Amino acid sequence: MSHPKFVVIISANIEWEILKTFLPPPTLNSSPLGQWFEIDLKIGSTIEPVLFFHGGWGKIAAAASAQYVLDRWSPRLLVNLGTCGGFEGEIERGTIILVERTLVYDIIELMGDHDEHLAHYTTHLDLSWLKKNYPYSVRRTLLVSADRDVLVADIPRLKAEFGAVAGDWESAAIAWVAARHQTPCLILRGVSDLIGGSGGEAYDGNIHIFVEGTTKILKNLIAALPDWLAQADI
Repeated sequence: MSHPKFVVIISANIEWEILKTFLPPPTLNSSPLGQWFEIDLKIGSTIEPVLFFHGGWGKIAAAASAQYVLDRWSPRLLVNLGTCGGFEGEIERGTIILVERTLVYDIIELMGDHDEHLAHYTTHLDLSWLKKNYPYSVRRTLLVSADRDVLVADIPRLKAEFGAVAGDWESAAIAWVAARHQTPCLILRGVSDLIGGSGGEAYDGNIHIFVEGTTKILKNLIAALPDWLAQADI
């Protein structure tokens, strides 16, 4: 079995379908957790095989698929590309977040130390391997995760307690599993839509806004992916 240096996990179903329009897979394979395909990309001066895996939405699928990928292919770098919901007034739509820390914010601990349990699922990503000249402008910051879309009522607490500017469903699980394997992890998530005082742009039947934002973000992420991977001297 081949062991590609780079495996890219795509989480949401819509993200996966959009990805396949930009990178039509030569062969689409199946696994117990998601579809995958491998293509050759020019990375620096060499051609490298890069494996793309549909990890699935939510923390359960994200953790399971990350573990599966690491067990099966042992990549030197695990990458997660996707989207997130931004907090209106804190970040602009279309901004790409380079995730340096993740945490799970929907933990409710009533028997023990809440902060201790929160810290257990908080991950600081080691990005020391990245060169300073990023392929494009990013915002390097925290991304919070939960098994739900961000509620308007959540935002004041997330801003005040953590300094959060955006949230998603899967990043914290992927980063946590990668850290347990001491595998470098690169998470790039673009803000597809905003959530503010009047609700979420993509909520209440407006999912087309998420689809439109996701299409633009993935197009940019895929175009720049070889340049990001070229920084990985690992």
